[in-house]
Amino acid sequence: MSIPNLRDKLDQKIFDAIYSRSLVYNTCWEDPAIDRRALALGADDDVLVITSAGCNALDYALLGPRSIHAVDANPRQNALLELKIAGIRTLGFDDYFAIFGEGRHARFDAIYRDALRAQLSDFARAWWDGRTDWFTSRRGSFYFHGLSGCVARGVRAYFATRPRLRRAMDDLFLARDLDEQRAIYDGRVAPQLWNTPVNWVISRQFVMSLLGVPFPQRRLVEAQHEHGVSGFIRSAVQYVFRQLPLADNYFWHVYMTGHYRRDCCPEYLKRHNFDRLKSGLVDRVVPHTTTVTEFLRAHEGPITRFVLLDHMDWMSSYHPAALVDEWEAIRERAAPRARILLRSAHARPGYLDDIRIGPARERLRDAFRFMDAEAAALQPHDRVHTYAGFVIADAPA
Repeated sequence: MSIPNLRDKLDQKIFDAIYSRSLVYNTCWEDPAIDRRALALGADDDVLVITSAGCNALDYALLGPRSIHAVDANPRQNALLELKIAGIRTLGFDDYFAIFGEGRHARFDAIYRDALRAQLSDFARAWWDGRTDWFTSRRGSFYFHGLSGCVARGVRAYFATRPRLRRAMDDLFLARDLDEQRAIYDGRVAPQLWNTPVNWVISRQFVMSLLGVPFPQRRLVEAQHEHGVSGFIRSAVQYVFRQLPLADNYFWHVYMTGHYRRDCCPEYLKRHNFDRLKSGLVDRVVPHTTTVTEFLRAHEGPITRFVLLDHMDWMSSYHPAALVDEWEAIRERAAPRARILLRSAHARPGYLDDIRIGPARERLRDAFRFMDAEAAALQPHDRVHTYAGFVIADAPA
């Protein structure tokens, strides 16, 4: 676990200042289809998931686990999940899809005031009271708001200045098969997309911070890719556009267009799944604004499934002692054979080899069984593909 230098600390202060005032993620950028295969959720499971935008917590609820605890230290992320839950409980599908599928509803102010506001916590109510225009504004979509939305809006604005590139991207998402995707990407997209100004912009730490990537994660990327951040991003985009079908890739579709299609959207935005959530499954999702460690130490029952996203990347540099505490809390609260998923900017994050837990300072890889082969088999199918590392670990029996 590396020690931050002065530049790192300055970058982290900027990141913390942005993060502490903002909704960072307006949609989840972790593929729950991969998680479903790794988790094998059942009726007896109790899940801890970092909230992010709440999409994946709702996705897991469709599999019927006993409980889903959505934990996030940023209360704005839980405010978004609360708004989604309130909408599922009170709205019809068409209104709900307009809000969270199309990202815009002309009557959102009235819907919020009459149907949603009273169901929210005090913090969520205060947050959304001042931001109902995110769903009605001329900027066109909720998905162009928040920090990651600002970057998406910038990408869209750049494409507007390059009409040939914009048309090529539109055709790419309408491609009928992988052969057509590759032909469009190789012949029309890549030659126009990647240039010196674009590479420079996407390598700036400020842009990375808007995307929720602090400096320690950037450093992990730079350590494994000879062309740095821009080279990693280019490789990830190329893999998605050339190797994975785009017909159901709602992650990149919403990022490029600002909206989902009814045939290309998260599971919770499909009509039959919306009805299932409304019938009671949504009540199994409970938001908690706290840290993972604090939640686990206050929670009484065992947890059978942990979905921890990528927060350990930055904790390993800036809060290494807190990261050790978190793993000790995970071991204490994990049910026998509990499964843990996490993602990383590095294919094999070194801090997992360095951590020692408990009075005996046991190696993490001795305390848990890391399923490296299983994780490696799933990683190529990830439709987002912006994480180099996918980690699966099991608690002892």
